[in-house]
Amino acid sequence: MDLRDAATRAAFRVRHAVRPPLTVTAPPAGVRVERDVPVAVRDGVVLRVNVFRPADDGPHPVLLCAHPYGKDATPKPRRGGGWHVPFQVRLLPQSEPYSISAWTSWEAPDPAAWVPRGYAVVNADLRGWGRSDGVGMLLSAQEADDYHDLVEWAGTQPWSTGRVGLTGVSYLAIAQWGVAATRPPHLAAISPWEGFTDAYRDFLRPGGAREDGFAIVWNAGLRAQHRSPVDIRAQQKARPCFGEWWAARVPALEAIDVPALVCASFSDHNLHSGGSFRGFDRIGSTHKWLYTHRGPKWATYYGAEAQAVQRRFFDQFLRGVDTGILTTPPVRLEVREDAATVSAVRAEAAFPPPAARWTELRLDARTGALEGATGATASPATANADPAPAPAPVPAASVVLDSRRGEAVFRHRFAHDTEVVGPLVVRLAVEVQGADDATVFVGVRKRRNGRVVGFEGSYGFTQALVTCGWLKVSHRELDLDRTTPDAPVHTHRSEQPVAAGQVVPLTIALLPSATRFRQGDELELAVRGRWFFLRNPLVGQFPAGYQRSPRGRLVLHTGGDHDAVLRLPLLVPEPG
Repeated sequence: MDLRDAATRAAFRVRHAVRPPLTVTAPPAGVRVERDVPVAVRDGVVLRVNVFRPADDGPHPVLLCAHPYGKDATPKPRRGGGWHVPFQVRLLPQSEPYSISAWTSWEAPDPAAWVPRGYAVVNADLRGWGRSDGVGMLLSAQEADDYHDLVEWAGTQPWSTGRVGLTGVSYLAIAQWGVAATRPPHLAAISPWEGFTDAYRDFLRPGGAREDGFAIVWNAGLRAQHRSPVDIRAQQKARPCFGEWWAARVPALEAIDVPALVCASFSDHNLHSGGSFRGFDRIGSTHKWLYTHRGPKWATYYGAEAQAVQRRFFDQFLRGVDTGILTTPPVRLEVREDAATVSAVRAEAAFPPPAARWTELRLDARTGALEGATGATASPATANADPAPAPAPVPAASVVLDSRRGEAVFRHRFAHDTEVVGPLVVRLAVEVQGADDATVFVGVRKRRNGRVVGFEGSYGFTQALVTCGWLKVSHRELDLDRTTPDAPVHTHRSEQPVAAGQVVPLTIALLPSATRFRQGDELELAVRGRWFFLRNPLVGQFPAGYQRSPRGRLVLHTGGDHDAVLRLPLLVPEPG
């Protein structure tokens, strides 16, 4: 670890823990507030909601959110002035300042931003959480049914127009996928802002590898509420393969047909990024938009630009105002050069952009190079006409690394300014020595003038990789009915240990990104048997962490008969 980077990271953590870049404002006047309003769902259990609405009798369109974090867990006034902010703000720092009102609970819409615009805002405690009755289970069908009944309640109140929209970040987005798939009649629009869609693949066991960081912290925080016997960690540890329990917690995305504004960031690879992009791709909505970014999660959601996009969306579909969004291209693409530098924001017809040119670079263990031409011949107007030619074969070679300490690195230097926009795929030929399994972690770094360039990542970490992916060798079986050259899908139905001397093919998906490489910048592909960063809260990517590989060695075979390739989508940006 570079000591300069470590010192900068530690200072950032301490500074933001002591004084988070969050401004809390006093609630506005002229708002009618009703707290702990009871709502009986279909089996008689009573949930409780807070309602914020204009002082008149309405009717008004409704923005609704529901979550397990406590609708009443809002900033509290300090004696002598100021506000106590949620502990999560200190634990998971934001790299940019933002502002909310004292009515805003964790990751929920701010009533002070919406009620003055003529909306009613309803914030609900899910079953078993906060002040709601019953016993809840996260990510369950019961939760989706309860949320369905909340939507119908909100849509039939005398102060409601009957048009209900959903919004919120993280779990408040995850819950939207589930309820929208049940198609409540009064649901008019959703805006899931960074929410995974498959708890196994996106968060708890990505690539079959057990997440041993945030899962522990999250589970402990939920159990500390003493309101629900939820032990997600126990289920995660007990269920290493994908089965009925996991499948029951994957929403039927194709059943979602309401207009949707989906936020999928490039900065939450350890949690929400993969599922957010999958949600946008698979929902059946005729009207859907994708808002991408690589900034800090909450600062972006509550920031001026994202709030304006949300208003434009909800005004169209909840208030019936022609905002022009129906003629707006579906993708807002943000491209970054580093954690703080946005090089482009533009509208695209799809993600990845239609002009992206899929290119393959071969790994060469002899030289540590990624062999192949990039960025020299394609242009946005013609790049999608034909795929790039396959790189020339390289002689057979191999590299051996310790599964817990070693790293193999392959580099490619760009001859021209180039954007890497979309998901990446790595194909490897791997042999495991001294064990019958291992987890292979693959990451892409950007180097400029010999130094690694950091990016915004999950949990407020600002030295993250460009992108990453991981796969347990025993989980290498592909789902051939769902796999494409650009999007491998693994079954995770069973474990297939490897025998001594066996070389097996691995196809590993790397999560989407949108990154600009200048002429002379290097793309560095790193392969190892452990996660890339420490969990140390001062200098690491706290709390992210993953189960380590067993002690042993990984042998990466390249060239000859072995398929060792990085497949990536490239764009050559227009001059200027």
